[in-house]
This record gives sequence, C-alpha cells and structure tokens, in this order.
Amino acid sequence: MPTVFSGPLPDAFWSYDQSRRIATVVAESALHTARLYGCQFSDIRICWILKERIISRENRIEELGGSFESGIGIRVLFEGTWGFASSNLLDPNEAAEKTKEAVEVAKKCLKLNPRRVELEKLPQIQGQWHQDVLVDPFGVPLEEKTSFLLDLNDKAIKAGADFCRSFFLFHKELRIYASSIGSWIEQTFLRTYPKFIVTVVDKKEGKFESRSSFEPPKSGGLEIIEKKAFEREVVEATHQAKEKLHAKSVVPGIKDLVLHPTNLWLTIHETIGHSTELDRVMGLESNYAGTSFLKVDQLGNFDFASPIVTIRADRNQPGGLASVGYDDDGIPSSWSDFLIIEKGILKNFQMAIGQAHWIGKEKSNGCSYAQSYNFFPIQRMPNISLVPSEKKEQLKDLISGVEDGIYIIGDGSWSIDQQRYNFQFGGQLFYEIKNGEIRQMLRDVIYQGNTQSFWKSCDGICSKEEYKLCGTLFCGKGEPSQSAPVSHGAVPARFRNITILNSRLHS
Repeated sequence: MPTVFSGPLPDAFWSYDQSRRIATVVAESALHTARLYGCQFSDIRICWILKERIISRENRIEELGGSFESGIGIRVLFEGTWGFASSNLLDPNEAAEKTKEAVEVAKKCLKLNPRRVELEKLPQIQGQWHQDVLVDPFGVPLEEKTSFLLDLNDKAIKAGADFCRSFFLFHKELRIYASSIGSWIEQTFLRTYPKFIVTVVDKKEGKFESRSSFEPPKSGGLEIIEKKAFEREVVEATHQAKEKLHAKSVVPGIKDLVLHPTNLWLTIHETIGHSTELDRVMGLESNYAGTSFLKVDQLGNFDFASPIVTIRADRNQPGGLASVGYDDDGIPSSWSDFLIIEKGILKNFQMAIGQAHWIGKEKSNGCSYAQSYNFFPIQRMPNISLVPSEKKEQLKDLISGVEDGIYIIGDGSWSIDQQRYNFQFGGQLFYEIKNGEIRQMLRDVIYQGNTQSFWKSCDGICSKEEYKLCGTLFCGKGEPSQSAPVSHGAVPARFRNITILNSRLHS
C-alpha cells in the first residue's frame, strides 16, 4: 500500500511492558477471587483505548477531540448465570472488589434466569495478535491531518460545491484477556475512518443534493488512504451531486437491479448479518432492532437465496474491521471462518460461547465482542461477505443482461422490520439501464422487498477482480447499546424483478 502521510512507525501510547505487568496482577486478583466464590468460569478484559476525531467544514476546523480511557471488565459464571462488573481503576484490590460485585449480580439474576448457561469445552490460549500498521495516525502531526481535510474541502468548493464537510476518526487499543482456564491473550487494534460529504444547492428551485465518499473505515493506519485518489473523488463527487440536482425522478415499478459493493454491503449487513445472529433467532435479543424471521430447525435445509449465493464469515480479511486474532470470549479467529449460506442454503448461525448447545453444536464460532471494558461481551458479527463467482464475470456482463433496470452505487437510507424480513434501501447514485446499457442518471430511487425473495432473485455475481470491502464502525446492538466495527465484502450483483419506489412520492 502507498504511504501518503509522513510520521513514525506506530509507537504505543502506553508502555506495553508496564501495561502487561499491571494486567498480570490485576487479572490474578480477579480470577483468584472468582475461584474463592465458587464460580464455574471467569474472565477479565483489560483495555487501554485512545480515540481522536477531527471534523472540518469548508475552510475551518469545527472540532478537534479525543479521549483516552482504560479499565477492567470482569465476567463470572455462577450456578449457570452470568454476572458482570467493571471499573476504570487498574488496581488488584479494585479487581477483587469488582469480582465480588459480579458474583452478587449473578446471584441476584439467578431467579430471573430460566435458561442456565452451558459452556462448551473452551480452548486454553496463550497468544498475541497485532494489527499491521504502516502509518500510525497518532504519530502524524495534527497540522498535516487538518491540512489534508481543509485541502479536500477547498477542492470541492473550487469544483462547485456549496458545502463540504470532512472528517477523520481514529481508534487505537490494547486489549488483554485472561480467563480462569488459563488463557492469556494480548491484542492491539487500529481503525481509521476518513470521510467527506459534498453538497450543492440550486438556489432558484430551492433544491440540494449531496454525495459522500465511498472509502469505508478499515483496520489499519493512514496508509489505507490514497491521497490523490481521495482528492480526485471529491471533485468527481461534486460533479455528480450537481448532476443529481437535474436528474430524472425515477418512475416506480418492477425493475432489475445491479448493485455495486458500496451499496450491497449494507443490504448484506441488515438482511443476512443480523438475521443469522443466534441470540436473535432464539428470541433472546429483541429490544434493539428486533429478532429474526429464521428458525433453528431451518439450519441446513432453508432455501435462503439462489444457488449462486454463498456468504462467508471470517475474522482475517486484511483491512476488515472485525478482523482480530481472538474474539472477546478468547476464541481464535480460525473458528470464525465458516459459511453462513452455501449455494443458497442456510448453513450456520453466529454464536458466542454458551450458545452452541442451543442448536446441538459442540462449540461456538468466535462471534463475541464488547465495545469497551465496561460492556458485557455479547454475540456480534465477524466480517460477513458475499463470495465472488468462480466464473469470469464483470460488471459490464451484468449490465448487458438487463433490459430495464437500475444500477446503484453507494449506501443511503434504509429501513427494515423487526424480524429482518421486509425492507427498503436507498443509495447515492442511480443510473438507468436500458437494453443492456447504462443511460441517464436517476434520482429518488428506493428498492423494496423481503429478505428471502430478494436473495432468491439474484442471478448474477461478479468475480473476485471486482471485490470491495466496505463496512461500519457503528453497528448497534444490545441494551445498553453497544457499537461494533464490522466489514462486509461484496462484488457487483444482479437481482431480478425488484419493486422500485420513488422516495418523493412515497415519503
């Protein structure tokens, strides 16, 4: 990857050796206390987290912010019931007190817990995993980062934008995990999110249109950004936003769709990612965004999608936001490499520890994450991606097979019901397809359907040459709400006979 920012190779904002020494005594205190109280299992996460955000608009920096936090999260399993407590004090005495508190929480929850937790046989892990980083943003001078954003805005304004907002978000973390079965895991993460939004205004008609950058957040440092490509895109985005102002409003109807990965990733996330979370399927997660239309007895036989659709989970894609060495249950990422859908058939659900026996499995598949030290680990997505076609198929091949359709680029508005079944999605750029050719730009496009019929209508998938990894840092789940980073890879795909609405007519 090209290095586009100066700055040193990543130096820890903490002292790694000192952090390890602190973690050792704190973890020993917590795990020893849990044993004394008769816990079946216990673990502790010790985190050091540094964040930075830089937000700009036109010729000014609107916000410079950052935070540093550290702390411990202690989880105990007592008589088949989880208890949890946390603290921002890295102290062995505090760890012992919080472990006692976690045990008390478990005892109080016993009478409210109709389903006792049954842990599978867990692996004892001694391991390390460290994010590959070429340019650590925390080692780059602030002036260089702010100048990049302001230059980006300036190029948009000179190209004709009325407004341009751009930002950087950076997240850097050391996370140490220890458990009562003897696991000790050290991991470091760095996630980078660059973005711009250009807006143009038609003052005569009182209309405006925007276009955001397509570069997704990724794991890694500033090397994920090709500076010149980003600058070219902001100019291109300004011209496209202008074109959208005067584009033809879509005529509703039944049409074929060709979806670019920058649009399709969100549809994968909402319809497949969330619907195949086992806690939702079991009805144990419902307060935040509902449950799932899927049932446990459909595993291995449910005709979820067309035979050309295969969906893979993993935690090892380079740049993947959910790529780690081990999840927050201490499970190695090798367990997280599995097929959710294979040739259209539902094959697996996502699971955290203690869930495998619900569906007759021997072990979980490494799908646990906690937002920070003060959150209980829950079942969360790994990277979930559409597997490219083994046949040599390009975007132009998909387009050539469409008589009346729409090509959609970029994610936009979305809505989905409480069982992840009925949905509607928008986008950023829409182009009419007529007789196998891309024609004029359209606007106000929304596509609507239900998860099963939509994926069964897929009849074309491009090969790996057109694969792109997209995703979000802010997938919400749980109560209290937690955000999780997750990526979704995809290639362009074609869907037949999809309901198209006009957002202005149906808003």
